[in-house]
Amino acid sequence: MPRPDLQRVPSFYHNYIDLVKQDELVPAMKEQEIAFRLFLDSIPASYCDHRYAESKWSIKELLQHCIDAERIFAYRSLCIARKDQTAFPGFDEEAYAKNAKTNNRDWNSLKEEFSAVRRSSVLLFETFDEEQLETSGTASGSSNYVRAFGFILVGHLIHHENILRERYLA
Repeated sequence: MPRPDLQRVPSFYHNYIDLVKQDELVPAMKEQEIAFRLFLDSIPASYCDHRYAESKWSIKELLQHCIDAERIFAYRSLCIARKDQTAFPGFDEEAYAKNAKTNNRDWNSLKEEFSAVRRSSVLLFETFDEEQLETSGTASGSSNYVRAFGFILVGHLIHHENILRERYLA
């Protein structure tokens, strides 16, 4: 499976795609789910409400953001692969975080939700053929395509794992 053609992807997603070192999307998604879950399991529940600065998300809120974003990227991929011509809106990550009520959530429940959502994404992307992966649509006001959304969801998680490691757990 070729990597996304960055000329077909809005520039604000290039950094996420560049973080993905693998060329094969589905194996990258599967490997990442296992590795990220092991990483999450290493974070004590007692530390999950930690914020590295007063105005920043807690570790639980950051994980909830990753779950929400993965669902959104997968939904966009599904719709575009099915030739839905809807122009999908962007999403306000701060509003999502504010309204998710993540502080009421159990850490183990969040980890299970992440694994379930990633498994669902893997199963979805395994069904796409080459034509579907190459199908374009509009999201967040820009043209993009299914293959790119798959790599974006992997890169987005890498980005946030890096933030967790560098700012929260250093």
